[in-house]
Amino acid sequence: MKPRAAVRTRARAAKAAGSPPDPPVPQFFPSSDPALTALPFSEAVRVGDLLFISGQIGNAPGTLDLVPGGIEAESQRALENMRAILERHGSSPDRVVKCTIFLADMREWAAFNEVYRRFFSRGLPARSALGASGLARGARVEIECIAIVGPHRRLSR
Repeated sequence: MKPRAAVRTRARAAKAAGSPPDPPVPQFFPSSDPALTALPFSEAVRVGDLLFISGQIGNAPGTLDLVPGGIEAESQRALENMRAILERHGSSPDRVVKCTIFLADMREWAAFNEVYRRFFSRGLPARSALGASGLARGARVEIECIAIVGPHRRLSR
């Protein structure tokens, strides 16, 4: 039985018995990128139907090196890195519900927003953004997100 099916079966049994279901068990997903496997965090963690993506910077795939080109290029690359992780774990950018943005320089806010709006063209997730003094690898931007994963269901409005 697949893990999701097992969780649903246990939840139905618990509901029928009148007891609350067991809480979902987190699944930890280390990076598949050889350059990132030694770092002390998971690229994503799934809990139930939610996927938590670790902060992404604008590093070129397969390296820890930031792409050249400043805030615009780093923002685009960080978002593409995030897209790859989302898709690897059964989600997509249109299922992102929340982002947290860290900017090394708040004066780059407008330039970041231009890239962000193009990336999330189907609807903008809820978002928090803040200035940070000292991002990993000297990055200009870091982006983390929470997305829905699993079967698509129409949400009521």
